[in-house]
Amino acid sequence: MKTYIYNESQGEWNDYKVEEEKPLLDFLLGKLTGQSRSKIKATLQGHGIRVDKRTETQFDFMLKPGMVVSVSKTKRNKDILTSRYVRIVYEDDYLVVVEKQVGILSMAAGHHSLNVKTVLDEYFRRSKQRCQAHVVHRLDRDTSGLMIYAKDKQTEQLLEHAWKDIVYDRRYIAVLSGAMREQEGTVANWLKDNQAYFTYSSPLDNGGKYAVTHFFVVDRTPEYSLVEFKLDTGRKNQIRVHAGDLGHPVCGDPKYGNGDDPCGRLALHAFLLCFEHPVTHERMEFESPIPYSFKKIFEQNKKNMKCP
Repeated sequence: MKTYIYNESQGEWNDYKVEEEKPLLDFLLGKLTGQSRSKIKATLQGHGIRVDKRTETQFDFMLKPGMVVSVSKTKRNKDILTSRYVRIVYEDDYLVVVEKQVGILSMAAGHHSLNVKTVLDEYFRRSKQRCQAHVVHRLDRDTSGLMIYAKDKQTEQLLEHAWKDIVYDRRYIAVLSGAMREQEGTVANWLKDNQAYFTYSSPLDNGGKYAVTHFFVVDRTPEYSLVEFKLDTGRKNQIRVHAGDLGHPVCGDPKYGNGDDPCGRLALHAFLLCFEHPVTHERMEFESPIPYSFKKIFEQNKKNMKCP
């Protein structure tokens, strides 16, 4: 397995080896003598702390013996991505993993459209990186979650041509309308767009693309189901169409839904992304928290069940 590579020059980071299990903030307070708790927290939020070469912003992250904590020697506030729509989860010389929020496109669809690529390109410019964001896959404007962008054309080509081999696990979480009876299962059929660009399914080959979606019910109430989806294929609107095929459309879906909208948004989030790095060949796994608006529905149901 190859070592992860950074574009920062040598000498910009101080490294500290972890000898015993403890929270990150406690470890830093012991190592960075003379620095206040608030200053160290500001460094964390400013992406100035890394654990085993990965940026860490959580002060209560639990360190394990053998880990290496790196502390930036320079002030990096001017280089931070501050968009409310995009958060960088991971970055190296070749690619960047981001968490996209609802309301932003994956790439430009017009001169003035808000999109992740433009946000990243501006971040690269401000941080004096000679690269651009290259789109390798997409999420709908109203779907949130994890995405990969390449930082050069060669990495983009590697990801695009071997996507099925490189990405070994990719999952979504969704709130569906109604209580599903099945605990788990699979939907497999053909998906095709009509002239109005509405995707519809067929149990027989209709000239469209074959699509396979696996589902597992995580939680349910009498009105809603919290469902995890794993895709064998990545077709346009695949989860949204297949959820409708199950008789339980994704909540907040204006195109394929039934008007049920308890979250005030399309209740679909790409929460897990696992892939082999196309250049270093390191296996990388990223997980994003389930949106609070999703969890709130099921937390409230559990509270109601406890009431006499």
